[in-house]
Amino acid sequence: MRKILVLMAGLMMAATVTAPPAAAITGDFVEDFEHPYVGLVALYDEDGAYLQRCSGTLLSSTVFLTAGHCTSEETGAASARVYFQQDAGANYDPALDLDPVSGYPEYCAEGTEDVCATSSGELHNLGWSRSAALPDSGDAGLVILEEPIRLEEYGALAAAGTLDALSTRRGQQDLTFTVSGYGLSDSNAVSSVSYRERLMAESRLTNLRSHITDGYNLQTNGNGSGRGGTCSGDSGGPVFQGGFESNLVVAITSFGQNPYCGGADFGYRTDRQEVLDWIRATVGEDLWAEIEVIG
Repeated sequence: MRKILVLMAGLMMAATVTAPPAAAITGDFVEDFEHPYVGLVALYDEDGAYLQRCSGTLLSSTVFLTAGHCTSEETGAASARVYFQQDAGANYDPALDLDPVSGYPEYCAEGTEDVCATSSGELHNLGWSRSAALPDSGDAGLVILEEPIRLEEYGALAAAGTLDALSTRRGQQDLTFTVSGYGLSDSNAVSSVSYRERLMAESRLTNLRSHITDGYNLQTNGNGSGRGGTCSGDSGGPVFQGGFESNLVVAITSFGQNPYCGGADFGYRTDRQEVLDWIRATVGEDLWAEIEVIG
């Protein structure tokens, strides 16, 4: 049963859609201009054909954190291109099958060198596979960019064990989290709704110690007044601890419980020593020195 859930997660959160890939967090969302380092990543197979899109977080000028089910070889991913415009796909033209302003999803448009970069073959996956079982799905991935994206601020990683205290003294803790990404804002059996922009919303932590979370994932609830959740295309995007102003990444948007993007959301925790050690070993000491770890 757990393996089935992981497979459904990969299909639901990273599925290629026939309509133009686009953007929105579900529920009570707002446009996200607070996190310019959250990007839209387009993934391609070994022949350069477009596969799917996900979201993710730039941790330094060249290190981009996303979900393992986005970068896994099992999905056919061999290269990537990352766009950091807030409205990376807003000008999508069905006749051209791309956004001529950003070039998404086919190329980096002229003049966008400072907000768009490629990665040829530098895709990494902690351990996600279709046969992986919850709670430890290994759903962390990295994309190493060929051209640096210079920003005033990047996402910061939470130190190991940052979320552990939230498992106790629940009435005394701030349980607010922020999700950001380029996924669908609504999906049902008939249609999907998308705004083709980077959006964000606050969610509420609901569980860290169930058989599905168990120290590896965090469960948030995006339903209710003032809250939002995640949907297809938000996979790999950051779960920040705190409100809209936070840059502290504690998890990666990983999977949901139904194909129509309702109910609880689950993020793969990055505040685990195993994940931090994997990132460090993968990028090397020089690039690791550029990544901020808080706590």
